[in-house]
Amino acid sequence: MLAGYATRGLKAGAAAGAAFGAYVALVGNPLVRHAEAVTTGHAHVGEAGTLLGSATSVAAGSLWGLLAGLCFGVAYYLAEPALPGGAEARSYLLAAAGFVTLAGAPWLVLPPQPAGVEPILGADTRLAWYGGMIVAGGLACGLALAAYKRTRGTRRASRLAAAAAPFALPLGLAAVAPATASAGDPALAAVYRGVVGLGQVLLWGTLAATHAWLCRRSPLAPTVQEGPAGAD
Repeated sequence: MLAGYATRGLKAGAAAGAAFGAYVALVGNPLVRHAEAVTTGHAHVGEAGTLLGSATSVAAGSLWGLLAGLCFGVAYYLAEPALPGGAEARSYLLAAAGFVTLAGAPWLVLPPQPAGVEPILGADTRLAWYGGMIVAGGLACGLALAAYKRTRGTRRASRLAAAAAPFALPLGLAAVAPATASAGDPALAAVYRGVVGLGQVLLWGTLAATHAWLCRRSPLAPTVQEGPAGAD
């Protein structure tokens, strides 16, 4: 059973990795190079360097997608009984939790920075904060799910408010976190963060959509049934 879930995750990850790699190669890298050229006056890299960078981006994106898909499939197998809604809704919920845990929460303290921005904190401190924010993000997602399920029977607005409350944890930690990098060009930083953020949304969104399609196309027997789909 686990092998089937892992295989489905790998298939979804292959699609997500291909989309992510293509985005970085065709959209992300050119936008960042253009922003750097405009804000710093540096010339663009040569055609050979551009092609090499594109090929590297596609390869790296594909590998990252496969790894994310494998972990996603295993996590779905373990979390499926606890997730509310049907199979497709669970795919999107788990992908949202993955985005918040691995990208959203850590970026509150350590946002993506363009080249040339010097970090203020040491590597060990940055790593500790990064790991701590991953834990905080994952814990907030878990507590949100528990709060949503625990308030079953109350008004939907109350359930959503209870589920949103745990996200005060990563937001609170970010509020007291020290500055992590020296100030750079704000326009370049905004472009870079926007490009990286959209790439992660594309990655997790494609992973969720493909996984949901695979669930609909070739459903697997659920691990444990707690009630009819959509009961939560």
